[in-house]
Amino acid sequence: MKYKKLGQTDIEVSEICLGTMTWGKQNTESEAHEQMDYAVEQGINFFDTAEMYAVPPEEHTQGLTETYIGNWFKARGKRDDIILASKATGKMMGRGLPWIRDSQGLNGPNLREALEGSLNRLQMDYIDLYQLHAPNRPYPHHGRHWAGDIDFTQSPSTQQEVDEFCDILETLSGFVREGKVRAIGLSNDTAWGVMKYLHLSEVKDFVRLTSIQNEYSLLYRVDEVYLGEVCVREDVAYLPYSPLGGGMISGKYMNGARPKGSRWSLDNRPLQRDTPTAMAAVRTYMNIADKHGLDVCQMALQFVTTRPFVTSNIIGATSMEQLKRDIASVDVELTDKIMADLDAAYKNYPIPY
Repeated sequence: MKYKKLGQTDIEVSEICLGTMTWGKQNTESEAHEQMDYAVEQGINFFDTAEMYAVPPEEHTQGLTETYIGNWFKARGKRDDIILASKATGKMMGRGLPWIRDSQGLNGPNLREALEGSLNRLQMDYIDLYQLHAPNRPYPHHGRHWAGDIDFTQSPSTQQEVDEFCDILETLSGFVREGKVRAIGLSNDTAWGVMKYLHLSEVKDFVRLTSIQNEYSLLYRVDEVYLGEVCVREDVAYLPYSPLGGGMISGKYMNGARPKGSRWSLDNRPLQRDTPTAMAAVRTYMNIADKHGLDVCQMALQFVTTRPFVTSNIIGATSMEQLKRDIASVDVELTDKIMADLDAAYKNYPIPY
C-alpha cells in the first residue's frame, strides 16, 4: 500500500480509502467491523463516512454508519492510527431528507449541529477531514451534468455565494481552532467552487481547503481535464468516489438484472447511471478486461488509483469477497496496451450516463 500527502497538510493517507456508506443498510455492524479490521491489516489508514449514511438514505438508518464506526474505534482503540473523514449534508444533498436539519443548508449554526452530531455518534473528540457533502447551490453532479441542466444565471448571485462561503469558512476555521477538525474539504463541487474557496481562504486568512471528493471512474471522467488541473496546480487532494460506477462496471446490472440485496435493488431514487449507452460501455470494459486476463473491477479501480491527480481512491464493498478483491487491485499492472484499449473505449463512451 502506498501513501500520499493529503493536500498541503502533514497528513498521510493510503492510496485506497475505505468507503462506508452501505453500513447500516446493506451491512450489519459486525460486517462493518470485519471490513475495518481487514482494511487496516492491508495497510489502509483512511476511512470516509458522512452524517447522512447509511445509503440509500432513510430516517431510521441515518447516522448508523457513524455509530458503527464509533463503536469499532472504541473497541479497537486505533483512533491515532486512522485518518477519518466525514461530511455535513448540505441543502442540495439534503433534498427529500427532512429529518436532517432544515432547508437553510450549510451555514454556521447548521454546521455546528452537524459536527456535534457526528462527533457524538463517532464517540470522538475530533474528525481528521471534515467535508461539505455538496454545495447549497445547484451543482453539476448526480445526473445534473448535461448542458442545459443548470442555468447558473438563475442561481444565487456571486456575491451571495461569496457571503455564504465566508460564513462557512469562518465556521470551519473555528472548528479547526477548537481542535475538533484537522482539515476541511468539499464534495460534489466544481472547479469554480474550489478556486473560490481557495481564494477566500487566502485573502481572509481562513483555514485552507484541503480536498475535493467527486465521482470519478472509467465511466465518468468529467473532472479529469478541468478540476484535475486545479487539484494538481493548487495542491488540493482529489478523492474519487464511485470508482466502479456504483458497482455497475462489474456487469451485475446488465440486461436489467437487480441482484437481491444490491444497491440498485434497494434504491428508490432515480438511477441516472442506468442507460443503454452506459451498459454498452460496461460491456466494452468487461471485454477489455477479458482480453488482458484481468478482473474488470480490479482493472477499473487501479485505473482510478493511478491517475496522477488522484490522492486516494474511495472504494466500498458489501461483502468480504468484494473488499479483498478491491484492495488487491493495487497489485494490478496497467500496461501500455491495456491503457490504449481503455483510452479507445473512453473516446467511444466519454459520458455514458
